[in-house]
Amino acid sequence: MILMLMTIGGLIVALILLVAAWLNESAWLKKFVLGGVAVWFAFYIVMLVGFSLSSTETTLAIGQSKKYCGFYLDCHIHSAVDDVHRTKTIGDLTADGQFYIVAVKVFSDARRATLGLLAVDAHVVDAGGQNYARDIDAETQLPTQPEFEKKITPAESFEKEVVFDLPVDIEDPRLDIREGYGIDHVMYGTDYPCWDPAACLKLLEDVRLTEADKRKVFYDNARRILGLKDPPLAKSAKGEPVLA
Repeated sequence: MILMLMTIGGLIVALILLVAAWLNESAWLKKFVLGGVAVWFAFYIVMLVGFSLSSTETTLAIGQSKKYCGFYLDCHIHSAVDDVHRTKTIGDLTADGQFYIVAVKVFSDARRATLGLLAVDAHVVDAGGQNYARDIDAETQLPTQPEFEKKITPAESFEKEVVFDLPVDIEDPRLDIREGYGIDHVMYGTDYPCWDPAACLKLLEDVRLTEADKRKVFYDNARRILGLKDPPLAKSAKGEPVLA
């Protein structure tokens, strides 16, 4: 909240000073204001990146809540696993391994604002790093569930059950819930020669994307959004396929 008020207040003051500089034809005041705005946004970006890089992954116990922080580092939305139970069948569906039904509670500690999660991705990760997606077909066999993105007031909360079909011998399964615009909306751009691509590539390694997510960032998303097509394959003299 403090950061948001400082940003909005600073922009209002900057706008007033820019109008004054324009009316008085004061070049130094224009440079001073624009320089101050640039410094503030540079500081803000560095702070956001630093906050992100300094965060560590933690495994929470049942009942412990996870915080979701907004653009102004206001962490008011929480989620917690309330219960987990296993079954072989749900409705008329039978699991390949075993169904894990996970009850997730979502709540807010904001004072007044109505808030909600954004584009939630929930999946399970095992001890070996293997990812398991939700079993949407099995979830349709459950009673009607609210969406993770449901908006709630400070006095409200809701519980949602998600289902995973996991191997019987799975080791140390862990629910990973994330929110944001989603990896399908991210593309890599070098902005070369303004920036060194190595720093960005290192950041992508630090956040530990899966190989599938890396492919989306570096290739699939741009291909889909820009309507690109793979070049046709030709054959070499040895009969092996090569790019034409």
